[in-house]
Amino acid sequence: MPRISEIARLRAEHAALVTLASFLTKMIAAPHPPRATELAAVRGLLRDTLTCHLKCEDWALYPRLKAKGDPDLIGLANAFVGEMGHIAADFAAYDARWTAEAVEARWSDFRAETADMLSALAMRIEREDKDLYPAAERLAAAGQTLPRRARSPT
Repeated sequence: MPRISEIARLRAEHAALVTLASFLTKMIAAPHPPRATELAAVRGLLRDTLTCHLKCEDWALYPRLKAKGDPDLIGLANAFVGEMGHIAADFAAYDARWTAEAVEARWSDFRAETADMLSALAMRIEREDKDLYPAAERLAAAGQTLPRRARSPT
């Protein structure tokens, strides 16, 4: 896949994540939990979209940027992995911890932890949109293609 279209897809996933985060933010603003099915639907879509997105970055984008050999790109990719590489594990732990029963029993705690998680996600999206993706787009616009990634681990 050409890198410009890959970045366009990643940006579209960011837009979807922002929309889903907005839905979840509205839900946690309520003083009482919404219907469990509604909350599960939004959380499930957020989880699935985020998981797919992070795997694409971790298994394709970052390795491709590093493989180009440009010290600035390598440094940028390493900085993003180092600063934000924990988001996938943090989100998985959050998602596992907050079962429907736990949300119902500890709504206030769920609201606070969800707000924190969404804030971290928003920060990552903002930084990638501002710093990482433009660098990748500049490289692609200059006609510099990146090596195709190795097959993703399953």
